Amino acid sequence: MKIQQTVFKNNQWKTISENEGFDASKVNWVMAFGGRIVLETINPFDYIKNLYPHADIIINSTSGEIYEDSVHDDSIVVTAIQFERTLVKSIEIDINSHHESGITGEKIAEALAGDDLRTIFIISDGARVNGSALIASLNRKTDESVLISGGLAGDAARFEKTLVGLNHHPEEGKIVAIGLYSKSLSVGHGTMGGWDGFGPEREVTESEYNILYKIGDVAALDLYKEYLGKYVEGLPGAALLFPLSMRETEDAEPVVRTILSIDEEKKSMTFAGELPKGSLVRFMKANFDRLIDASAKAAQDAIQPFASNPELAILVSCVGRKLVLGQRSEEEVEAAREIMGDETLITGFYSYGEISPLNPNARCGLHNQTMTITTLSEN
Repeated sequence: MKIQQTVFKNNQWKTISENEGFDASKVNWVMAFGGRIVLETINPFDYIKNLYPHADIIINSTSGEIYEDSVHDDSIVVTAIQFERTLVKSIEIDINSHHESGITGEKIAEALAGDDLRTIFIISDGARVNGSALIASLNRKTDESVLISGGLAGDAARFEKTLVGLNHHPEEGKIVAIGLYSKSLSVGHGTMGGWDGFGPEREVTESEYNILYKIGDVAALDLYKEYLGKYVEGLPGAALLFPLSMRETEDAEPVVRTILSIDEEKKSMTFAGELPKGSLVRFMKANFDRLIDASAKAAQDAIQPFASNPELAILVSCVGRKLVLGQRSEEEVEAAREIMGDETLITGFYSYGEISPLNPNARCGLHNQTMTITTLSEN
């Protein structure tokens, strides 16, 4: 497994890392993460295709790019992978509405099913997909030994549109999945949030997909404002400091849901993920040090399967974490780097949703406000 990393920044391309013996003509998987405006302005696909003519090329928009142990905006990071003993297979599916998410997951699982399938890496449109339904259907159709991870494309903090493409210029309404097949490929994952919960768990009594109307017998926004106290004046921006923890059932592990917007007239809140009726929710608050420590814990989990440092780490963190941490965002990347070591090449992006199992024994899920890390090495 040999890797080259190239970056577009300040109107120029620059190679920043390359393994000895790397051969661009033998690259079979390329990931390009970039700011949406930059992608629309320079249309980088033709340039990337010319560099790696035989590769499957994923391009997606982000809410920030991760490389060289730091966080960037309005750049493009291209990571080209030359596998030596791993087969790469890809699929792209159009999605027009979140109602199509479940059937889309089934199509991906059926298309990528095969012997020696080790992992499925997914990049999805971040605006039209019901990530929970997409992942649930994938879980039903795949073996538990197959790691499913990835993320939803971003659009900074604009939430206007997201772009994804496989072997063409990225567009709206696309979901791309890459299957990696090998007996020689080691994979790892880690996901951690670091938010503090407060207050009692309460039942969702009225919701529609990702719009929450009532918690118990109280309008969702009214209850939320009651808990926010002095931070109410900072809404809707202050909502990023106070996401919700959600469990679909009493036996389920909690996942975090980011608040995207509020509706004063309907007293509702819209989230970056489904909140089904009957689920249990609890308010959460930001703890900066715990957010950064969570990144280190995710890295520790992600390197567990490896005898030595993994060759590649793909970091997918949430736009909410980036906005909350501000200038301290780089600290969560540095915390992960400190755990994984200098020999591991890092790439990644800030997303509208993270895809990964919550722990080593769990099936995959959709998360918000987490640092999610996927690690790869060929033995």
